Amino acid sequence: MDNRPIGIFDSGIGGTSIWSEIQELLPNEDCIYLADSKNAPYGEQSNERIIALSTKNVEHLLAQDCKMAVVACNTATTNAIEYLRDHYSIPFIGIEPAIKPAALRSQSKIVGVLATKGTLSSSLFHSTSKNHAAGITILEQQGTGLVELIEAGQLQSPELFGLLESYMTPMLEQGMDHLVLGCTHYPYLIPVLRKILPKNVTIIDSGRAVAKQTKNVLEKFNLLADLNKKGKHQFYTNINKKVLAGILTPFNMESNVNFLDF
Repeated sequence: MDNRPIGIFDSGIGGTSIWSEIQELLPNEDCIYLADSKNAPYGEQSNERIIALSTKNVEHLLAQDCKMAVVACNTATTNAIEYLRDHYSIPFIGIEPAIKPAALRSQSKIVGVLATKGTLSSSLFHSTSKNHAAGITILEQQGTGLVELIEAGQLQSPELFGLLESYMTPMLEQGMDHLVLGCTHYPYLIPVLRKILPKNVTIIDSGRAVAKQTKNVLEKFNLLADLNKKGKHQFYTNINKKVLAGILTPFNMESNVNFLDF
């Protein structure tokens, strides 16, 4: 039994989509979430910069006695997680686009991936595609501008709708029947995507799989919290608290959002 918190970080508010899955599956666990919105999106940063930012985030989580770290960012996972595992002794959970389930389920054998530049250009992404998508056509689409709009709270804006429509149309024309969301910000786009995509297109993200892997690793290392307690959650952002608080409104967590200059 280990009642220390789970640490979670992302290049902004997107990783709360991962946090929500973790707290649903593991309601006894305390969580500390860092939103590095000041440096979002990581997908536009260099590999060296992503490693430096990820290291800074981990140091903040360790200073709050976190027992593990969830890298709730596809770009940070693909660029920095091996470095983090080599330099820190706590367990790390990473994220990668859910290409395997999409490839297994696709009827048209054409799968779209919406992700950041940093994820699509990574060696981990290409090895995952090669290992799990034999015989499948993978359509890669860089989601330029989407993270910035989400971070600004513009989830229903005409600009967001227009961008998504321009990104989806070419993939639909090529026969895509599954869309993989390769950024933890992107699950917040699902309501708009539902308006754009036909019903035969299945949207897949990694949230539930990451939560299950988090539980597996906690069990493996005997780090699960006391089952008789209710988890507590704290959120930190290094930019205006309003957007993060708004995303957390459905969970009644607005009052748990704090500013931290990191």
